[in-house]
Amino acid sequence: MKAYLLFSGSGTLVVLSQHDDVEHELFLEKLAGKGIYKFIAHEIPLELAKERYGKHFDIATHDLYETDHLRVVDYNGERAMRLFKFSELGPEIMHEPDRFPEVF
Repeated sequence: MKAYLLFSGSGTLVVLSQHDDVEHELFLEKLAGKGIYKFIAHEIPLELAKERYGKHFDIATHDLYETDHLRVVDYNGERAMRLFKFSELGPEIMHEPDRFPEVF
């Protein structure tokens, strides 16, 4: 399992995925289902995420409404930014689709 800090147009969030690649097709499909198409991601060391979120991390990993393709740990970008220093994050991965769905 991998943990990622995502910066998207709708805000910052922390997510978990069973995929080793943040650009895995199934992971991207799950993000798209939440309206996230374009983002900048940084991997968070999994043990560090567990340590910082404590019991909340355990709850998120057992949430029956999420899947192993995408589990949201934190929707609160302000909290996520307080919990992790930039120096603790992996290199940035920028994802931008070739085209966006029409949503008007």
